[in-house]
Amino acid sequence: MNPHVSTIGLPIRCGIVSVLVLCGAGAATRLLLVRRSGAYLDGVWSYIAGHVHEGETGWQAARRELFEETGLVPEAFYATSFCEQFYRAQPEGIEIVPAFVARVGERAEVRLNHEHSACRWVDLDEAATLLPFGSQRDLLAHVRREFVERTPSEALRIEPG
Repeated sequence: MNPHVSTIGLPIRCGIVSVLVLCGAGAATRLLLVRRSGAYLDGVWSYIAGHVHEGETGWQAARRELFEETGLVPEAFYATSFCEQFYRAQPEGIEIVPAFVARVGERAEVRLNHEHSACRWVDLDEAATLLPFGSQRDLLAHVRREFVERTPSEALRIEPG
């Protein structure tokens, strides 16, 4: 049986990860948003996301994508215990996307790659207005609750190595 196909017939894939990059603390917390460029979602504001490569774990893919797309290396890195879910028509299937939080310093310098045309640090309320998809706003609400309004559990922290 193909591990990517459910018993009801719709493919279920888990080959993408998301990374929300935060700086600051409390009410002064800001989220890095990037504007996509290219054929897929051109002009849309989003957080970092990308595909898992053969042989990578989810957290390894998330850290790699973060560095490739922004040049950032996090000071602290966490699993969120939240997975976005959405239906994709082409190719048809259900995407399950594990999400991660990367904390960076106030002076972190963003260097965008070709996948993005612009970036902005925004407060979480503004981020909620700019993110176009409900699953993104649900993830943002989870991150606000679990990583901004309270100290995240150390059990979620991922140390490279």
